[in-house]
Amino acid sequence: MPESPRPETEYLIRNAGLRVTRQRVAVLATVDLKPHASAAAVLEAVSVVLPGVSHQAVYDCLADLTRAGLLRRIDVVDGGAALYETRTRDNHHHIVCRACGLVADVDCAVGSAPCLEASDARGFVIDEAEVIYRGLCAPCAAAADPNS
Repeated sequence: MPESPRPETEYLIRNAGLRVTRQRVAVLATVDLKPHASAAAVLEAVSVVLPGVSHQAVYDCLADLTRAGLLRRIDVVDGGAALYETRTRDNHHHIVCRACGLVADVDCAVGSAPCLEASDARGFVIDEAEVIYRGLCAPCAAAADPNS
């Protein structure tokens, strides 16, 4: 996390109806700089600027910021740790490398939210879709190809 977070970090927290605390500012700033970070990675980064911060404080901040809509929790790896990102409410998706676990954002394929058109919505009013593409990132694909 940077020594001083972006100026709007405190504003975003306050505007979401949360009390601004050093822990919340540090957690939000960390996830902003390290998208797709696990709680453990956030804790490690926050501990550098707030020595002695507890595991529980970081987990509570992640939960509060997620409930407030400032973070998005994603589960992209079966059985793996949840990841957090600040890119919320835009219906983007993710691509995951099967070899190294790299996670990257992928914008919706076409239009404003085409993935919301289910073939049979079964009476649901759909407002979000999560698509996870899986494959090999370029470095892992090159390493797996004996002809490269």
